[in-house]
Amino acid sequence: MEKEKSIKVFENRKIRSSWNDEEEEWYFSIVDIVEALTDSTNPTDYLKKLRKRDSLLGDYIGTNCPQVAMVTETGKKRKTLAANTEQLFRIIQSIPSKKAEPFKLWLAEVGKQRLDQLQDPELSIEQAMTDYKRLGYSDNWINQRLKSIEIRKDLTDEWKRLGLQEGIEFATLTDIIYKTWADKTAKEYKQFKGLKKENLRDNMTNKELVLNMLAELSTKEISESTNPENFPEHKDVAKRGGNIAKEARLKLEAETGKKVVSPLNAKSILSIKENNKKEENNKTE
Repeated sequence: MEKEKSIKVFENRKIRSSWNDEEEEWYFSIVDIVEALTDSTNPTDYLKKLRKRDSLLGDYIGTNCPQVAMVTETGKKRKTLAANTEQLFRIIQSIPSKKAEPFKLWLAEVGKQRLDQLQDPELSIEQAMTDYKRLGYSDNWINQRLKSIEIRKDLTDEWKRLGLQEGIEFATLTDIIYKTWADKTAKEYKQFKGLKKENLRDNMTNKELVLNMLAELSTKEISESTNPENFPEHKDVAKRGGNIAKEARLKLEAETGKKVVSPLNAKSILSIKENNKKEENNKTE
């Protein structure tokens, strides 16, 4: 399902894009990309000739790139050939253009480049510390986040030990853990916080991080104790681990009268902190 459509601008060239909510991917109009890179007056014809000249590219586009409904200049919706970030990197290799490198940088910013460690700092603990500090997170939050990375790795190592596969199996169990303790799947949780490609845990409050750590730690401990032998048993263990954190959440909410699962994301949290700091400075002046 497409969640959002928008116009991106690269060097004054408009590029139509569409957010695919299911895949969590931006898709960009290939014809618009061709026009932006080549300054062609007939980008549709240019693309046809390019696909005919480079048969491997033609096959790649035909096999991998979907037709996505986008708004034309006349305001009508028409299906057009589109590509996500990964697919575009393959396509622009075949387009001779001085703009290729600047375009890659632009695409990394606009699209989703997971190479950007600001969006996925779990790539490196040391780099994560630097990135989080640069983004303005507090030392307390950073310590919690790094501990959550360690606990998550312990859990995934346990899943690997028992023969589970990264991808759909890990994602399914993670969703069960989230749904059990927070009453939201990963996708629902991200929507609740207004996120797209951003890392969900990077946008959790301290309380959310702590409870998620408790859920994952509990799941790992139960798994080590019971050694589940099939996927239904793993799902049961994930639910039991999530339930421990759920009980803690409900008890905390009953004691404080405040909800733990929050719509706050990193931007809003940091914005609140900045405003509080300004207010403090104004008081001392």
